[in-house]
Amino acid sequence: MSNARIGVVGAGSWGSALGNLLAEAGRDVRIWDIDQDVRADIRDNGRNSRYLPGVKLAAGLKTTPTDREAVSGADIALFAVPTQHFRAAVTSAARHMNESAILLNVAKGIDLKTLRTISRIAKEYAPGHTYAVLSGPSHAEEVALGMPTTVAAASDDADAASYIQEVFTTERFRVYTNPDVLGLELGGALKNIIALGAGISDGMGYGDNTKAALMTRGIAEMVRLGVSMGARAETFSGLAGVGDLIVTCTSMHSRNRRCGILIGEGMAPKAAVERIGMVVEGITTAEAAVKLAADKGVELPIAESVYRVIKGEITPGEALNTLMTRPSRDESYCSAN
Repeated sequence: MSNARIGVVGAGSWGSALGNLLAEAGRDVRIWDIDQDVRADIRDNGRNSRYLPGVKLAAGLKTTPTDREAVSGADIALFAVPTQHFRAAVTSAARHMNESAILLNVAKGIDLKTLRTISRIAKEYAPGHTYAVLSGPSHAEEVALGMPTTVAAASDDADAASYIQEVFTTERFRVYTNPDVLGLELGGALKNIIALGAGISDGMGYGDNTKAALMTRGIAEMVRLGVSMGARAETFSGLAGVGDLIVTCTSMHSRNRRCGILIGEGMAPKAAVERIGMVVEGITTAEAAVKLAADKGVELPIAESVYRVIKGEITPGEALNTLMTRPSRDESYCSAN
């Protein structure tokens, strides 16, 4: 296990933080990113000033000039690219991966073009490779600083999930295994919508009561859509569900929450995304979730309200009034909300 070789595709904040974690643990890690300036910064300065400012990276984190050199010969090919770019990234890199290599995804989103999770895209564009996903409450900034963090790894192949657990576990990074690949993927994706809503609430000046309501009823929506798609309800009570929801809705590290705050303060959604300066996965995930819910006949009032605000169809105030004046219901996580 100590000789595990990991190729990382995508040197954003999360890819760099995980690559650094592994390099510090003595793994053979090679990382590539499409942005040559990011690669040069890591190679020449031992830093990723754009995505992890102030963090000194491990000397063992090596960059490569191409994705081929990153994944060739790797035991694990770790993809840390935005969801909407995963198809292109895996199409380019998969042909250079060993047949036995595990394809590990750490992005959190749903492909907007196909409404598929990344596991389904991976099966189409990297057939034959064992797929795994790593998800949970894990801000890259804190992982890079060695703060205690716990996540879950899921794969249809139990041995692969256990291998990911073994390779990634350190004294400050604890990995559990979980058999529910779809649940982990959906939990990581859908919580970003709720975090946008929580941020909008914060930006409007509302308090803890409002955020707690959004988070609690938000997890109900996550369960409802997830179960309708085949995920396990109990997965959403774990690290990739409630755990990730809590950290994303409450932390200023969260791009989704910060974006929501700007929108709640009155900034146009497009301008808010531009101000954040990085991918805000909840923006595209909201549209995908609303479309999936319509297909499954599932109600997602919070997600739909966030989506309509993002599209400029209603104001945050109108969204709040719509949610608060809906017909009274029984509290039930998996039926009507």
